[in-house]
Amino acid sequence: MAQETLRDRSPAGESGAGRSGAPGEAPRGRSGGRLGGLRRGGRAGWPRILLALAAGLLMWPAFPPIDLTPLAPLGIALLTLALRGRTARTGAWLAFVAGAAFFLPVLEGISRVGPDGWIILSLVQAAYFLPLGAGIAVVARLPGWPVWTAALWVCEELIRGRVPFGGFPWARLAFSQTATPLTPYASFGGAPLVTFLTALIGGLVAYAAVAAYRVRRTRASRPDEDGEGKEGDEGAEPRPAWRGLVPIAACLALVAAVVGGGTLIPTPASGRPVTVAVVQGNVPRLGLDFLGQRKAVLDNHVKATRELAAKVRAGELPRPELVVWPENASDLDPYTEPDAYAAIDGAVKDVGVPVLVGALTDTPDGEKVENRGIVWDPVSGPGDYYVKRHPVPFGEYLPFRDLLTKLITRFERIPRDFAKGDRSGVMELGPVTIGDVICFEVAYDKEVRDVARGNLLVVQTNNATWGRTGLPPQQIAMSRLRAVEHGRTILVSATSGISAIVAPDGRMLDESREFVPDVQVQAVPARTARTLSDRLGAAPEWALAALGLGAVLAAAWTARKNEGN
Repeated sequence: MAQETLRDRSPAGESGAGRSGAPGEAPRGRSGGRLGGLRRGGRAGWPRILLALAAGLLMWPAFPPIDLTPLAPLGIALLTLALRGRTARTGAWLAFVAGAAFFLPVLEGISRVGPDGWIILSLVQAAYFLPLGAGIAVVARLPGWPVWTAALWVCEELIRGRVPFGGFPWARLAFSQTATPLTPYASFGGAPLVTFLTALIGGLVAYAAVAAYRVRRTRASRPDEDGEGKEGDEGAEPRPAWRGLVPIAACLALVAAVVGGGTLIPTPASGRPVTVAVVQGNVPRLGLDFLGQRKAVLDNHVKATRELAAKVRAGELPRPELVVWPENASDLDPYTEPDAYAAIDGAVKDVGVPVLVGALTDTPDGEKVENRGIVWDPVSGPGDYYVKRHPVPFGEYLPFRDLLTKLITRFERIPRDFAKGDRSGVMELGPVTIGDVICFEVAYDKEVRDVARGNLLVVQTNNATWGRTGLPPQQIAMSRLRAVEHGRTILVSATSGISAIVAPDGRMLDESREFVPDVQVQAVPARTARTLSDRLGAAPEWALAALGLGAVLAAAWTARKNEGN
């Protein structure tokens, strides 16, 4: 009885004696044929489908802006329970259901560009849960399965963040844990380690639930007070009640150890003080033509910078040593537009310190556009620059352009592709070295790690399209995790919000509201020390992913070996 699993009692189980149909086949209902099985939700069974659906919906509020962070491991626990005892194929289907229930609400902000794009992207992301679910269903048969299931979550995110078109690593488990006791682990193994531990807690909760179910079944099958044994227990020695509670206590102790261990990890936030300014000029109201809109955005940032300079002269604000403008602060190419050049140069001269200017510029051949962060000096003008290395597919460049423009007229709004930069964003800005990433590059481990050797990290972004959705606060959450991961102050400058200054320990030093002009001035630590995560690089992610794949192979080999006996 102690060896019994949840699978053995499932009303729509795929295996077990005494059921009609072959193992893995849906049970036949009273109405005959497979109709009864379909009424029960097919091979998965409606209870498990609903459990998978609930798991996905439970994970969603763990992410910003709701931030009910404990729900992420609880959702994982529900999904794991739904997958245990299923075949790989059924596990894949159940995980896809959970993935759709999760990604549709968490990516709802994408609907601003069209409901079709939002739904397609969400379902494509959910498709990555297909191999995840199949793998979890397989490795859940092994001893120590919470560890192997957690490693498979890292494997899923590794693939989803790279394939295809460079991947889409939004809504990783780690990004739901950016202000929790798990956050400090990012300084050891980066976002992948935080994902692993989040999934591990969920797996341990599921394991405890299975153990509690077994205790309940064991107690229900013990001899009654009259000494008459219940069915199935003839001659059985009654087990001490405490033995059944040991696995539950062990799981809870491990969860406490993981959570408590995070609180013991130091997150240093000291360093040479540097006074910085982050400018959020805001975007104008709709109604202007395309050229007028671009000019108004530039004028807003010029105006905010001149107001900053005036307050510094009046002694109302400390003098910054550098200023950061957001992505798309100037969609007018300052190299070819004299008015744009003059406006930017005048504002930089007025504030008197180097400004990192986000601007769109033409490539030398005029065929593509570059998304640049330009170091603009008050004396020498534009100098070093960074070109965004990870432009957004179907947003900043169009794969299969000839075909898609014929099928979807909306893609005509992307007349030219954005060029891909070929070097990192490590540049000198005033008294420090900065590492610049642009917009959703902050979601990519490699891009941020590559520039973390700077004293400060900068995220230039334009969230105007996604304003007042869950996407801007989710991006801020990523920045908070990156700050701890690399031990760096992060300056987030957005055209319309959310702009922020994040300390190396993840604390929010300042944060703007959306769709209002704002200037943030703070003295922040510029650091040079590297974290263990920086030194290890991508090794933890690949090691954990290999652990998950190795468990799948071991489970498959064990199953085949057992079939041969």
